[in-house]
Amino acid sequence: MPSSRLIIASIIVILIIVAGAYFMLGRPQEPEVIKIGFFAPLTGPASADGIAARTGAEIAVEIINENGGILGKRVELVVYDDALNPDQAIAVAHKMIEQDGVIAAVSGSYSSTTLAASSVFEEAGVPLVVAYAVNPLITKDKTYVIRVGMVAEVEGRAAGYAAVNMMGAKKVAILYIDNPYGQALAENAKKTVEALGGQVVFMDKFQFATDDFSPWLNRIKAIEDSQGLDVLMIFGYYQHAVAVKQARELGIKAQIMGAEGFDSPKFIEIAGDAAEGVIIVTDFDRESTNPLVQEFIKRYKEKRGIDPDMVAASSFDAVMILAKAIEKAGTLDKQKIMESLRSMENFDGVAGKIIKFTPGGNAVKELTLQIVKNGEFRRYAMITKLDIITPSE
Repeated sequence: MPSSRLIIASIIVILIIVAGAYFMLGRPQEPEVIKIGFFAPLTGPASADGIAARTGAEIAVEIINENGGILGKRVELVVYDDALNPDQAIAVAHKMIEQDGVIAAVSGSYSSTTLAASSVFEEAGVPLVVAYAVNPLITKDKTYVIRVGMVAEVEGRAAGYAAVNMMGAKKVAILYIDNPYGQALAENAKKTVEALGGQVVFMDKFQFATDDFSPWLNRIKAIEDSQGLDVLMIFGYYQHAVAVKQARELGIKAQIMGAEGFDSPKFIEIAGDAAEGVIIVTDFDRESTNPLVQEFIKRYKEKRGIDPDMVAASSFDAVMILAKAIEKAGTLDKQKIMESLRSMENFDGVAGKIIKFTPGGNAVKELTLQIVKNGEFRRYAMITKLDIITPSE
């Protein structure tokens, strides 16, 4: 018969083993990899932007993993195509959260799809970092949604400020796409031009599918010929570069301005020689002295064989700032990650320096004017005035 001491010792060992197993099975297990969701229009009419955005996000993940990951864990990007369809964006948001178990996500998509998906992330309490979608409703009254890109209100204000105070414009024409992005750009550009003493002599809208801009451009040419015109603002996407080409073919001589929608190699490709001298409001300064900017440009060219654009740079920043916020939080707790994101200041991004975030979750960031020179975007000027670059909420 074994001694009572041996029996007691055996029972203690068994209890320790059972308790240890229970403890390990019962406690929440942290993932071996950190999954970050990403959605963009990889097919359809906006696929050039979607693919650029995905590439920017992939480069960010590469750099993060090369430097030890996040909290010592490797990062995995879970990518979905939203095809620029809001219903599809909602579906992929549910997949990322409910099936893939993402810690957070990044939108590399436009406003319509980002707005649709944002409510899913908000309801689930999963952080969503918006790369470049501009609609103010995306972040409005949401705790778990934050934007690293510009809002259209700020872009429009910056365009008006640049036209009058930097280019000396007295008479301005505005042609804009009829969606929330174009409307906000046009309204704020007009308001700013007039507040600074300039005059808006023409303002009208066009539809996304428009490819013949002559009805508007003929009217603008008549105004230029009869009373003069200093700046023509065309607010659309890279597909609408044809408007710039047609404007020059009609003999319109005014300085042409655009916004972030024109920040794409496709804009220069479509506009051709007419792109030369066009100035755009954006947040991607190709000539920044930030070493990360040049590293990003180098890696992007190696991957795609073309120059990066604003959507790629903004998507890169969205992933990088998310990684930094998780490191700062020191945990994968989603609420703590979101609190960390909202407290970020002086983040030196590839798409401009984020000074801080507003209480509504929008970035206060430096803007740049880029001018097309010899078929490439180059720095024209910087806009850092806080009253211009701070979104109103």
